[in-house]
Amino acid sequence: MNLDREQNNRRESDRFDIEREARFKILNRKSGDETGTGKTINLSSNGVLLSTDRRVVPGKNIEVSISWPAQLNSTIPLKLVARGRVVRSDDGSAAVEIQHSEFRTQASQGPKDPQ
Repeated sequence: MNLDREQNNRRESDRFDIEREARFKILNRKSGDETGTGKTINLSSNGVLLSTDRRVVPGKNIEVSISWPAQLNSTIPLKLVARGRVVRSDDGSAAVEIQHSEFRTQASQGPKDPQ
């Protein structure tokens, strides 16, 4: 029996192998938010698998900000901001079930203009 094939058949949407820079925030009301960085490994409309610079505990609420390859009006950088729940993790990655997502404009990474 091939477990990978069975798991893929249960997924509701296709996953795309997309590697993009990501920042994440574990949302903790009591102890304050924890932040980290990583890269996406794959992405679908329902979830994201990302590499992480720290262990992320399953069951936690998380916000992931992903640098998006397309630009608004061919000039303004975008990011995908997704909120959801960590469904599984290990020392180097975390799988997130996306519950809400939206595109936002991303701050420019260029030098600041001294005035």
